[in-house]
Amino acid sequence: MFPMSNLSPSPGTPMAASPLTRACLEIDEYAAGLGWDQPARLFALVDTARLKKQEPRLAGQLGLDQDDAGKTSLTPIEQDKLPPGTALDTFLGTIAWPDAVVGCALTVERLMLPPSAEASVPEGLGDKQLAKWVAAHPERQEVRLTVAVLRDGSRESAVRLREKDSSTEVLTGEGLVPGLAEALAATFS
Repeated sequence: MFPMSNLSPSPGTPMAASPLTRACLEIDEYAAGLGWDQPARLFALVDTARLKKQEPRLAGQLGLDQDDAGKTSLTPIEQDKLPPGTALDTFLGTIAWPDAVVGCALTVERLMLPPSAEASVPEGLGDKQLAKWVAAHPERQEVRLTVAVLRDGSRESAVRLREKDSSTEVLTGEGLVPGLAEALAATFS
């Protein structure tokens, strides 16, 4: 089976409209509990009711409530660590999920610049040079991106700024990180 961690919603996790949004926010809250400067983390998303029925011992180990059998929800299960030194897009291209996995999610930290800084990006920089330039930029923002996708094409993202590190300050939306969502969706192709 999968390496796992117990990802139960914390009291600070807001109630969300869809199971995918709730799973995305649970993963964000879990990552927040680990602190900043963490490596990327990959999660399988499984249907909670199906997990309880097919793997009751595993469901018990994860602390899933047995009384909410009719409730639609997703359970995030953390996967093995990403191989060090491997580019994220290269790694994602190697993933194949079993049928029991209905979706996946990734949380990763990045530096971002405001749109106003785009005009000042020097031309002709390679990836490493650009990363170094962004890291030195005075308007850079450290963010944690959590992106979740389902096999049916549904997507959700959560963005947390390091300077506003609170569960009440997390921005959510399906189109916030389209490139990463596309890369995750491709793992189901």
